[in-house]
Amino acid sequence: QVQLRESGGGLVRTGESLTLSCVASGSIFRLNHMDWYRQAPGNQRELVARITSGGTTNYADSVTGRFTISRDNAKNTVYLQMNSLKPEDTAVYYCKMTHAFSGSQYWGQGTQVTVSS
Repeated sequence: QVQLRESGGGLVRTGESLTLSCVASGSIFRLNHMDWYRQAPGNQRELVARITSGGTTNYADSVTGRFTISRDNAKNTVYLQMNSLKPEDTAVYYCKMTHAFSGSQYWGQGTQVTVSS
């Protein structure tokens, strides 16, 4: 059974930083692409950052230059380093795993990030 567990969310002020973590179990982590999504109240869930099984990264325009996604395959963990946070970054952040070959997808339960102005 695949499980994803996010942590690291919280309440911060504008300009501060947070690092989110997502630990995966039940799948061979290195064979999966890993994404961070976010969803603010009243908005659709949006892709924030992706790191492929091969280590290629992509970012939404709104976070480019401020957020960094990384992975540690030995720890089955993907990270999202978030710097220079803005109130518009406030959302529930979700971790998503996509198997590189089968396409099977799994979601975590989400972690709340709140940025005060």
